[in-house]
Amino acid sequence: MSYRRIAQLRTAVAFGDYLNQIGVELPFDEEMAPGGQSPLAQPYVLGDFTIGNRFCVQPMEGWDGTPDGRPSALTARRWQRFGQSGAKLVWGGEAVAVQHEGRANPHQLLINEQNLEALAALRTELVTAHERSNGRSDDLYVGLQLTHSGRFARPDADHKLKPRILYHHPYLDEKFGLSADYPLLTDDEIRAVIANIVQAAVWAQQIGFDFVDVKHCHGYLGHEFLTAYDRPGAYGGSFENRTRFLREAVAGIRRQAPGLGIGVRLSAFDWGPFRAGEDGVGVTAVNGQYPYAFGGDGTGRGVDLAEPIAFLQLLRDLDIKLVNLTAGSPYYVPHIQRPALFPPSDGYQPPEDPLAGVARQIAITAQLKAQFPDLAIVGTGYSYLQEWLPRVAQSVIRQGMADFVGLGRMMLSYPQLPADVLTGKPLQRKLFCRTFSDCTTAPRGGLVSGCYPLDDFYKQRPEAAQLAEAKKASGE
Repeated sequence: MSYRRIAQLRTAVAFGDYLNQIGVELPFDEEMAPGGQSPLAQPYVLGDFTIGNRFCVQPMEGWDGTPDGRPSALTARRWQRFGQSGAKLVWGGEAVAVQHEGRANPHQLLINEQNLEALAALRTELVTAHERSNGRSDDLYVGLQLTHSGRFARPDADHKLKPRILYHHPYLDEKFGLSADYPLLTDDEIRAVIANIVQAAVWAQQIGFDFVDVKHCHGYLGHEFLTAYDRPGAYGGSFENRTRFLREAVAGIRRQAPGLGIGVRLSAFDWGPFRAGEDGVGVTAVNGQYPYAFGGDGTGRGVDLAEPIAFLQLLRDLDIKLVNLTAGSPYYVPHIQRPALFPPSDGYQPPEDPLAGVARQIAITAQLKAQFPDLAIVGTGYSYLQEWLPRVAQSVIRQGMADFVGLGRMMLSYPQLPADVLTGKPLQRKLFCRTFSDCTTAPRGGLVSGCYPLDDFYKQRPEAAQLAEAKKASGE
């Protein structure tokens, strides 16, 4: 089935007609409010800190650090552009591993004592770029996402998958070639990861970050704890045990880094793995019941928010107010996690119009926001909206369906979008992310991360030619 490209929907009427045609509902404002009157321009009071507007730079996985986990010149350029964007909430810039074996790739940033000076300089470059472009930074709230990639760790130069898993998953073990006797993380190893998270938080506070994210999304280790229904012992089975990792990490951070803000990025719902069907379109790989989806309904293709609601209540009880909601995983169900018309080279063609995936995330975020009005909720999934992103985003914030609009891939192609929206400048159509997925295909082929189709800087790099050859060889 073919879907209309957003770039072809040149008027609000055409966009609305297409939404009606495919049966998708999205909040939408016909007109953008001017300048400081925009809901997107309004400050948000988080405790004793005022965040200057409602745009958030989402954390992404970087592939251009040094082998020992320090930022490179390419990393610094990206963070400078995040600072220039005008967004006042920066959710870490990218995922930073708390130990070597937990790196998602051999060029992911790593926080340790040797790398602190370089990470501090990276934050300073972001803040300095923000001040130069926006005049002030006292309302800029910058965090660091702390991660352990768990089942999806590829820490070494050989780029081989070296999973650290909590339980044996009947679909993912098979998909990624794990044997029935592949070792599980022990409780002592889990406690060591928690200790590394706490130490990383202490270091993050020392080098000036305002908060840390104890990551619970996208199939990585924190998220896998929430699905460890079959794991025996202290870290699996009951909801209390499956959230012990979070509670112990937060308690340690509060003891050793008092005053540091804490946020959680959460996959609020998940589905079972999908695979490419005979025609290349994604089909479910689940046969029968699927009990491994946190926020799933047991079928592998539906949503039940009972446990996510309990999790947000736990965050409230832990006095964690900053929550970033996402969905699924890029490794086994990317179409619900990161709606895109063009999949990465190892993906599948979307089984639904990507606008349906955007609408699903916005609607579920709104449901959770309505139940937790006191939490500061960041929404996800907006980049696919392209030209219509500002009007949907404004409507979402105006109606209180979320508190912040999170931008991920769009920050690679069009980092100044928030500033352009907030100042009323004409939008630059040629810079809108069209979800070509080269920012995923390139790194999965061992190339540095970046927007190769739209960022002239990356177009001129030698990796652009390598990427084109690789896509040609794979038949794209």
